[in-house]
Amino acid sequence: MQDDEISEIIENFELLGDWDQRYQYLVEIGERLPAMPTEDKTDDNRVIECMSLVHVVAESDVTRPEHLVYRGDCDTAIIKGVVALLVGLFSGRSAEEVASLDVDVLFEGLQLEEHLSPNRHVGVYAIVNKMQQQARAVACET
Repeated sequence: MQDDEISEIIENFELLGDWDQRYQYLVEIGERLPAMPTEDKTDDNRVIECMSLVHVVAESDVTRPEHLVYRGDCDTAIIKGVVALLVGLFSGRSAEEVASLDVDVLFEGLQLEEHLSPNRHVGVYAIVNKMQQQARAVACET
């Protein structure tokens, strides 16, 4: 079963006509990503496999410790937009929910594979893997 939030993201992108509009929308989403504190930009939080400089970090939500809150940043506009999408999608979920999300459905719906270079595509999945690893680590701490 497809996640409702993933369906909503795909539907929003489908309202945009061509890839240029979708690309611009991803850039705008990235521009709205809250700044990531410098102290979170550590080697442990870096996604090494990315061509871009990407950092993501997860922590327990202070009001609902079984749920996660993510922050992220990237030095390139398009991937920062992808990071922002993933931060929004994964935040507010438990580690189990993060692990069970079908990001393939999301990326296929956004047509990322068709429009990103193979290296960037690998990097996008590396971001997801890093975020899922962080979710497991935070879950083990709580």
